[in-house]
Amino acid sequence: MEGLFLKIFDAHCDVLWRMWEDRGISFKDSEVLHVTWDGLKKSTAKVQCFAVYIPEKVRQESAFDVALEMIDLFYEEILQRFPNMKLIRTKRDIAELKEEQIGAILTLEGCDAIGADIEKLRTLYRLGISSVGLTWNHANAVADGILEERGAGLSSFGKKVVKLNNDHFIWTDVSHLSVKGFWDVMELGDYVIASHSNCNKICNNRRNLSDEQVQALIQKDGAIGVTFVPQFLSSGTQANITDVLRHVEHFCSLGAVKHIGFGSDFDGIEQTVKSLGRIEDYTNLVNSLLKYYSETEVKGFLFDNFYTRFPR
Repeated sequence: MEGLFLKIFDAHCDVLWRMWEDRGISFKDSEVLHVTWDGLKKSTAKVQCFAVYIPEKVRQESAFDVALEMIDLFYEEILQRFPNMKLIRTKRDIAELKEEQIGAILTLEGCDAIGADIEKLRTLYRLGISSVGLTWNHANAVADGILEERGAGLSSFGKKVVKLNNDHFIWTDVSHLSVKGFWDVMELGDYVIASHSNCNKICNNRRNLSDEQVQALIQKDGAIGVTFVPQFLSSGTQANITDVLRHVEHFCSLGAVKHIGFGSDFDGIEQTVKSLGRIEDYTNLVNSLLKYYSETEVKGFLFDNFYTRFPR
C-alpha cells in the first residue's frame, strides 16, 4: 500500500504565528508557508493542529491580546475562507469529517498568554483551545521551560492549570517543559502529550525526551509527536528522512509503537528535513515508513495514536 492513502494527524505547526508576523501571507498557497490549504489538499492530511505561540518580543501585558489576534486570524483567514476546514473540539468531530474536509485543532504553545490569570485560560477554552503547552523554552507563571537555568517545576498556579485541563478534557502538552515540570505533570495530568519532541538518546538536545520520560508517557497512555526540527533529529548539518526513522525506531524499542505520532513544527522552523519540507511531502515519509513497519503500525503513527487519545 502506498502512503498516498493514509490519513495524517499532525500535532503541531506555527502557521498562525507566521501569519500574525506577516499579515500579507495567504494561507491558500503562500510559498513561504510549509502548511497551506492547497498543500493540505494535496497531502492526505486529515487533522492539523494550529499553535498559538506568543513570540518573546511581545510584552507580557500584551500577550493575551496577541493570542486573541492569532485566534481571530484562525477563524477569519482559515476557517471562514476555507469552509472545508472544520474546527475540531471533540473526537466525534474528527470521526464525522467528510472526505473533502480537514479538521483544525487550536492549541496553545506556552502559557505566557494567560499570565497568572486562570479566567484567561477558561476564555481560551471557550474560543476553541483543545491542548495547552505549559511553557515555551523559558519561565512563565506556570513553570520553567527546558532552557531556563533554574529548572523549576510547576508553580502553585501551574498545578491549577493542569487540574483545570483535566476538568475540561484538555491535553496538557509537555514539549518545551523543564524536566522537573515534566515529572510534576506526570503526577497531576490526566491527558498528557508531547506534541513535538524527539529522543535524547538518538540526538542529545535538551528539547528531546529521555528514555525515562518516554516510558513515563507510555505508562500515562500519552502520545508523542516525532518532530521534523533538524537540530532535534541529528547533530549533523542536515537531517533527512532516515533520521526521522531512527527516532521512530528508538521510540518503538521503548514500547511506544501505539503511542507515537508526528508533530512537524512546520512554519516554526527555517531549515527543514531533506525531502520533507512541506505538508505535501509527508508522502515521502509515509512511503519510507511502510518499508519497515506494518500498515497497521504506520496508520497508528500517522493518525490513530493521536486520534484515539483526543480527550473529548
